[in-house]
Amino acid sequence: MAKKSKSPKKVKIGVVDTMFARYDMGAAAVAELAECPGYGETFTVVTRTVPGFKDLAVAAKNLIERDGCSIVVALGMPGRAPIDKQCAHEAALGIMQAQLMTSTPILEVFVHEDEADDPQVLASVFENRSRKHARNAYWMLFEPEQLRLRAGQGIRQGFDDAGPLVAS
Repeated sequence: MAKKSKSPKKVKIGVVDTMFARYDMGAAAVAELAECPGYGETFTVVTRTVPGFKDLAVAAKNLIERDGCSIVVALGMPGRAPIDKQCAHEAALGIMQAQLMTSTPILEVFVHEDEADDPQVLASVFENRSRKHARNAYWMLFEPEQLRLRAGQGIRQGFDDAGPLVAS
């Protein structure tokens, strides 16, 4: 009797978002990942939601260590007040520490509430940045050459690309 071959293990991409954000960043990231080749077959998405961005580091670390995620997209929204900016910096340090502790990429995706005064523009920034970083996570795992092709091009997430600088 022939041995039944084991199906390859699916890669897991983690997405953690917050209740504090004024936009469903996690849904945008998951929607983008669902459009990537291999979704459901080669990779799956594991999601978590936490209260605020200061909770992202531990949730991301848990997605890696407990849920076996190969990369995590951590999405949050700092408010407008100076204390929010300070807390965002501290949250970013926590995310960096979680990356170093796990040797696993965690893409920090923050949209600051004061990036745009127009709510429609701000919503567009949330959608664009969440989706582009989710795509970056996919590329990091499955198509790293896509990142290399874009190196030095002034690519931005959230707003228009800045474009490359050219030496004269």
